[in-house]
Amino acid sequence: MKTDQELKHDVDQELLWDPALDARNVTATVLNRIVTLEGSVNSCAQKLALQKAVQRVAGSRAVVLDVVVRAPSPLRHSDEDLAAAIVSALQWQEGLPRDAIRAVVEHGCVTLTGEVEYGFQRQMAETLVTRMRGVVGVANQIEVRANPVAADISKQIADALQRRSRHKSEGVSVDVRDGVVRLTGVVDSLLDKRVACGVAWGTKGVRWVVDQLTVA
Repeated sequence: MKTDQELKHDVDQELLWDPALDARNVTATVLNRIVTLEGSVNSCAQKLALQKAVQRVAGSRAVVLDVVVRAPSPLRHSDEDLAAAIVSALQWQEGLPRDAIRAVVEHGCVTLTGEVEYGFQRQMAETLVTRMRGVVGVANQIEVRANPVAADISKQIADALQRRSRHKSEGVSVDVRDGVVRLTGVVDSLLDKRVACGVAWGTKGVRWVVDQLTVA
C-alpha cells in the first residue's frame, strides 16, 4: 500500500505526464489516501481530464475536486453561438435521441433538460457538453423515463465486475427502489467503483445511482 507521500508523487507525475492537461494552476494534496486537487483550469474539458488522470493513479481511496473553471477571454464565445453548437452536437451524437434534450446557456453555464430512456444517455449528454469549448459549467436536469428496473441488476453488476477485475465482487450490495439504485460495500479500486456505477447507469429504468461504495 502506498504512503500519502508516494501517492502524491504519483499524482503529480501523472498530471505532468498527460499531454491533454495543463495543470500548472492545480495543486494536489493527499491525506489518508484521499487526493484533493485545488486550483483552476481553463475549461470544463480540462477539469474532466484532470479527474480522469487522478483516477488512473493506483492507491487512492477517493478524489476531491476543488477546481474552478476560468475560461480566458480568447476562449469565450457568445451564449448564442455556444447554444447553437450544443444543439448541433447533441443532434449528431450517436446514442442520444434526437430532439429529446434541450439546452439553456447563460454566461457559459449550460442547463440541460429533457427526457431519455437510459441513465447512460443522461451521462453521455453531460459529458459531451462538458467537453465543448467555452462551457464553464453544466447543470444536468435531464430525467430518465420511468421503466421497470431489471430484476437481475445485482447479478449484472457482479458479472461486469468479474469480467473487468481480477477480484471477486461479493462486497457490492445493490438496492433498487423506484428506479434509484443504491450501491454499498467495498471494492478493490476506483476502477471497480466506476464499473459498478457504469453498469447501474446503463440499466434500463434506472433514474439515478447513489454511489456509497468505498475503496479498500
